[in-house]
Amino acid sequence: MQSRTLFLALCFNFKLPLVRNIFLFIRKFSNFLFFLVLQIISLYFLFKYNKFHEAAFMDVAGEFTGPVIRVLDGDTIEVLHKKHPERIRLSGIDCPEKGQPFEEKAKHATSVLVLGKEVTVQLHGKDKDRHTLAEVVLSDGTNVSKVLVAGGWCWWYPKYALQNRELKRLESEARAGKRGLWADPYPVPPWEWQKWRKRP
Repeated sequence: MQSRTLFLALCFNFKLPLVRNIFLFIRKFSNFLFFLVLQIISLYFLFKYNKFHEAAFMDVAGEFTGPVIRVLDGDTIEVLHKKHPERIRLSGIDCPEKGQPFEEKAKHATSVLVLGKEVTVQLHGKDKDRHTLAEVVLSDGTNVSKVLVAGGWCWWYPKYALQNRELKRLESEARAGKRGLWADPYPVPPWEWQKWRKRP
């Protein structure tokens, strides 16, 4: 009995370092495996993040073509893009707001110019209200914003087109010729109109 107990004790003592080493190996390997899985997950989400932002960049800094399917007001239109209507705010201009003089005429001028026509939309990002800003160009190269400013149906909007001296020049010429809304001796810019409406 004593010899058997001694034999088992010797076997246990012999195996104990081996068991400990196996346990330590499994523990280290499990840590390595955990960090490996964590790295793979991180790389996956990084890849997806980059893909998302590449797509977002293309959406706000690219261009597309499509037909104009709706005119909401003088400076806001909807263009069919990938079978879905894309709302576009014409960059660099500001047309009369709803309730302002010449609002309907400005909308009509835009409708005559673009409704039902194929246009190229050159995206410029977003405004403060998260509306998509873009220059809209007809198939013959006509820039819609420039035509509307030249016709006197909107203001040059320096807040988003400060460096666009051509729009500034076209507005000055329309003002001097009293074209469109400039026939009114005291036309109120939409941004001032909005401030006035918000007053208590």
